[in-house]
Amino acid sequence: MRYAGLALAFVSSWCFAFSGPMAKFLNAAGLAPLESVWLRMSGAGLLMFALLAVFKPAVLRIPRSKWGFFAAYALVAVAGVQTLYFVAITRLPVGIALLLEFTAPVMVVFWVRFVRKVRLPRIAFAGAILAFAGLGVVVEFWEGMRLDALGVVLGLAAGACCAAYFLLSDSIGDEVSPLGLVAWGMLGAAVLLVPLAQPWNIPWQAFSASATIGGTTLPVVGAYLWMIVVATAVAYVLGVNAVRRLSAAIGATVATLEVIFGAIVAWLLLGEGLGPFQIGGGLAVLAGALLAQLSTARSAVREPAREPSVTEPAAV
Repeated sequence: MRYAGLALAFVSSWCFAFSGPMAKFLNAAGLAPLESVWLRMSGAGLLMFALLAVFKPAVLRIPRSKWGFFAAYALVAVAGVQTLYFVAITRLPVGIALLLEFTAPVMVVFWVRFVRKVRLPRIAFAGAILAFAGLGVVVEFWEGMRLDALGVVLGLAAGACCAAYFLLSDSIGDEVSPLGLVAWGMLGAAVLLVPLAQPWNIPWQAFSASATIGGTTLPVVGAYLWMIVVATAVAYVLGVNAVRRLSAAIGATVATLEVIFGAIVAWLLLGEGLGPFQIGGGLAVLAGALLAQLSTARSAVREPAREPSVTEPAAV
């Protein structure tokens, strides 16, 4: 079962890696980032809801006591993460935006220690320092922030929303199905984004055209279907089932492979390359985040009455 879970998590990370590149093809066709987010959430949410309603209707039941939790999950963990990430990739390479988002495990370390007052091993803070040092190399701070400053802020804000997902997921409870949570979260996020995305203004004619980025041409409707089916619905279902077979720490560790896979997909499809400093800094960020998160999870296991373990990150 452990190997099956690892395989599911590995494939899930590959599926999630396509979300940013596919969104860039939609943006190139004339869709705004918020319109792309709304189309992704509404399309994938309706697909998952329909499938669950037919095959597993019980998982869609929401206890009245969890309505507020579902609203917070939809607003922050889904709409917040997706919107900030999709806007960030209009100003940054996909790999850099993913890297900034996956500083979330480090943010959780500081939240657990200084807000929840849970004692953590020193290695957790060493990992956090390594991650932030790596982030400084990625943005090449000695050159006065060579990357787009607003893009970096948006990427880090997506990471903060992702960290909020960690913390919200700690309190899901056994009465809520993860699959139902994802389906309702996507639909809820789509509803919340209606005033901002204004779907009635979406240039629907763009879906009959093709878009070209980095020498690669794709039909827009094909990029959209791949984004909602493979990079969202399939990715979430595989990810949820992977975590059910693995520990939370291992599931989160494998999920960070999305950063590497996303950079590879962006390089192959979009021609987005990373410089040597960004590659080296990115590896440092990943190593620090994994070190911090795994040490935090081990600390939680040793003190189960104090704090639940950190759960899977909110992939994009």
